[in-house]
Amino acid sequence: MSEICLRAPYGANKEKRRRGRGQGTGLGCTSGKGNKGQNARSGGGTRPGFEGGQMPLYRRIAQRGFSNYNFKENYAVVNLVDLNNFEEGTEVTREKLQEKGFIKRNSKQIKILAKGELQKRLIVLIDAISKQARAKIEKAGGEVRLCKPVSKKKKKRVNALKASSPQLNESKKSKDEE
Repeated sequence: MSEICLRAPYGANKEKRRRGRGQGTGLGCTSGKGNKGQNARSGGGTRPGFEGGQMPLYRRIAQRGFSNYNFKENYAVVNLVDLNNFEEGTEVTREKLQEKGFIKRNSKQIKILAKGELQKRLIVLIDAISKQARAKIEKAGGEVRLCKPVSKKKKKRVNALKASSPQLNESKKSKDEE
């Protein structure tokens, strides 16, 4: 069957209802909104969860305890088996893992887990690693270097300290002059 003969089955592609186009359409006059009221007005309606002034369900239920959801750290996981795809003595970094397709471009932190065995000696520059994975890499003759990304708050604090401290600025100038 060629592409020219392909056709959607009857009823698959319905035309949208044109509201307010006369009584013969079935949705004329009030356009299916009924007579008067908040929902008949333009921009009318209420927000999700609104119960007409009654205390809404999401506020009636008690919130207990603490949620760590806003502060949890998400890691892109890479297993030791995957590192066997690199050549002997390679320096494994975020960029190289992205090139090989083991992590996505937008993954913030990377963690290596100890699934499988490593047959090659590699130098691994990574955000986090399990104890077993570290032991396996070092057993294969490799090396692990952790590189934690600096948070935005910490950067702001450091920059503020540099700006406010004249001693730091003077020491920099004296080193530049030498």
